[in-house]
Amino acid sequence: MRILVVEDDVQIADMLTEALTNRQYTVDVAQDGEMAWNWMETLEYDLVLLDITLPKLNGLLFCQKLRDRNFSIPVLMLTARDTIADKIIGLDAGADAYMVKPFDLEELMAQIRALLRRKGSTTRSKLSWGSLSLDPDTYEVAFEQRLLHLTPKEYALLELLVNNGRRVLSRPGIIERLWSMDESPTEEAVKTHIRTLRQKLRAAGAPDDFIETVHGLGYRLKQVG
Repeated sequence: MRILVVEDDVQIADMLTEALTNRQYTVDVAQDGEMAWNWMETLEYDLVLLDITLPKLNGLLFCQKLRDRNFSIPVLMLTARDTIADKIIGLDAGADAYMVKPFDLEELMAQIRALLRRKGSTTRSKLSWGSLSLDPDTYEVAFEQRLLHLTPKEYALLELLVNNGRRVLSRPGIIERLWSMDESPTEEAVKTHIRTLRQKLRAAGAPDDFIETVHGLGYRLKQVG
């Protein structure tokens, strides 16, 4: 899941980035509405966390522009404006949910999960591919019930592969989904993560070609059965 945080308060933006990254989301931060709009036209996002008071293009106008251009992406507004009238204005502008600062972080995460479920982008049920199982709630991974100890990025990469199954994922496509704009990894980073994933899967009993390389194209999981 890729989330765009549109927030000009650096402290709040950093706090949100850390909390979301720790929960396996890929996060980009825009500090004004125009930058956020440029990124919306460049990358595919699953959700927007949007402040209202922004430079250049405020949150209300940004949200209205999204809806006018038929973007159906969920928008969660974060603002210090706490009157009923302000909330109505935000929802009428096209926001799906509205939270007042200061907010409880766990409540915010619950709102995010609810919006993503409503969008149909995610499910909290366990994932599987043959003898491999992943639990998106606990981030536990097992092959034939042998636990694998993965880094957050390795988990995210394996989850992406499982969700796509036999669909080939290119290295640039993987980078776009799993790394934020300010990380700027090379394709060698993807190759390194694939290599360590294969090593850990092999140590748990998976075949060498559990993650297949489709030469010149990318990676996919081996056919099951």
